[in-house]
This record gives sequence, C-alpha cells and structure tokens, in this order.
Amino acid sequence: MTQTIQIEPSMTMEQILKAAPSAQRALFQRYHIGGCSSCGFQPTDTLAQVCKDHNILDVPEVVRTIQLSEDVDRRVQIGATEIKRWLDEKRDFSLIDVRTPDELAIAKLAAAEPLDYQNPGKYMSLPKDRTIVFMCRSGMRSLDVAAYFIGHGFTNVHSMTGGILAWSAQVDPSVPRY
Repeated sequence: MTQTIQIEPSMTMEQILKAAPSAQRALFQRYHIGGCSSCGFQPTDTLAQVCKDHNILDVPEVVRTIQLSEDVDRRVQIGATEIKRWLDEKRDFSLIDVRTPDELAIAKLAAAEPLDYQNPGKYMSLPKDRTIVFMCRSGMRSLDVAAYFIGHGFTNVHSMTGGILAWSAQVDPSVPRY
C-alpha cells in the first residue's frame, strides 16, 4: 500500500523536495519548472508562489503530479540484494550503468553494461516490456533515467536503490566506495 505524501501549497520548495525528492523531476517533466535558470525557483519559494510565477492555475493538480511521481519512484526502485538474486537466477534483464567513464574506472559490476551515450537510440529500440534496471552511484541519476524511459513508454523499468554504494554495502564489500 502506498503512502501519500502530504504537500500543501504553503510549503516551501525546500520542504517539498525533502518530503518528495522526485518533485524536481516531476515539475520539470510536466511543467518545465526547475530545470534551468529561466524556469527555476528558490528553496524558500512556496509551491503556490512557484505556480503563480509560472502561470499555473491548478495548484491541486501540481500537488497530485508530485504525489504521483513519488508513487512511481517507490514502484520502480529495486534493492541491490534483489538484483543480486536476479543475477544468480540468471534472469533475463538488462542491467545498465549510467555512471560516467571516470566513475566506471573506480568501480563497476561485471554484469552491468555501461550506458552507450554515443548511441542512445540503441535503447529506444528495445522491446517496451523489456526488464531494464538502471544503476548509478547512489540511485538518484538512475531514477532520472528510469523516469525518462517510463516517459517513453517502457513498462518494466527499475532503478537500483542506493546504486553501487548499496551494492558495495549489501552485496559485495570488495566493490570500492567513492
């Protein structure tokens, strides 16, 4: 059962982002708010003020958008130990590491394919129901990538909670933490 995050228009963006980390991504995806300096907001701005500044009249809909994004984030996250179990079971899925080449040089998983930034179309041609797990250092960038794929119609997308740091802490302590 999902727990709905309580968000009020009088809350500051700092409070909202603390309660609902996916709010930044949700606001940008749906309303183009918060992704650049021209559409940004200050942490001290209230949600009501942000909506007013961006000519959004339906503040309750913005609240619902944030709440739904938190629900999606909870559903797509999968733990490192579950991924390890899938690998041990030889389950058919794609494990894609979205970290930079410099990060991959520090620590990587043999089972993970580095994201091919030179050929992004390669992934868009995968079957929309393909099981895909994205991973990064801490689980935040991989959530962004998972949200991107969900937005493009993929239905079985996950993000490894805690990223390679969780893998090192929960599965294989020999994997360097950085």
